[in-house]
Amino acid sequence: MEVSLQPAAHTTGRLRDRLSFRDFGRKWKNRGMRLLLLVMAIAAIAPLLSVFIYVFQQGGSSLNWSFFSEVPVPVGETGGGMLNAWVGTVTIVLMASVVGIPWGIAAGIYLSEYGKGKLGNVLRFATDILTSVPSIIIGLFAYAIIVVPLKRFSAHAGAAALAVIMVPFVTRTTEELLKLVPNHVREAGLALGLPRWKVVLWIVLRGSAGGIMTGVMLAVARVAGETAPLLFTAFGNRFLSLSLDQPMATLPVQIYTYAISPYEEWHRQAWAGAFVLVIFVFTLNLFTRLIMARRR
Repeated sequence: MEVSLQPAAHTTGRLRDRLSFRDFGRKWKNRGMRLLLLVMAIAAIAPLLSVFIYVFQQGGSSLNWSFFSEVPVPVGETGGGMLNAWVGTVTIVLMASVVGIPWGIAAGIYLSEYGKGKLGNVLRFATDILTSVPSIIIGLFAYAIIVVPLKRFSAHAGAAALAVIMVPFVTRTTEELLKLVPNHVREAGLALGLPRWKVVLWIVLRGSAGGIMTGVMLAVARVAGETAPLLFTAFGNRFLSLSLDQPMATLPVQIYTYAISPYEEWHRQAWAGAFVLVIFVFTLNLFTRLIMARRR
């Protein structure tokens, strides 16, 4: 009596139907999850688009050449601009970058290459804490150690406050990117007889320069829109002042001052200033992402 080892036709058909049904279910589950993720991504982008659209509607029509080339006019007069504010913002942010970027990169190099003991852990913990400190507290700190002893507000004090805000962001970015460099790269440099500091500066740091620059740009974008620290340090100025030891206008502070005023003309210019500030931060972040994509 012969026994057939082939499955019956009806069994094979049921198995095929069951597998086909499972594949059909998996495909629709996959499509459903992809649709859900797409909806959640759009929901995450929606607030940003709403801010862009609303600020553009309110301030886009107020942008003209006078806004960038003239200082504010007296109350009750129309026209004028925010030349003093955006010049002051560029000046203070550049001063903060000159101090904060090298400071942050040096701290990041130490934590990555030398901070293996208790001191490194303490510095790393302090950096994390400083990242989460509210910016207004840093403004009060700069006010206490710079403004009060000198008995005047100044651009120096504003730049110092922004530099302190920048340092932890640049430090953590530098540290994490340098840790991504393989150890055999360091060992190869040391095997050639190079001192360790040259290996760090000319091989490890240069290899991570693109990523570090990305972190630097994000830190600059972060401090460019800060208002609270500058209220206690640079304070503001209705005129175009290039004196670094005197009060200096900045775009965020002038937007805040105009926004809480009772004058319609100031409200209009505040929206225009907000639109310029949003575009600046957006452009800086977009430029950073493009650099990252190109490096990859």
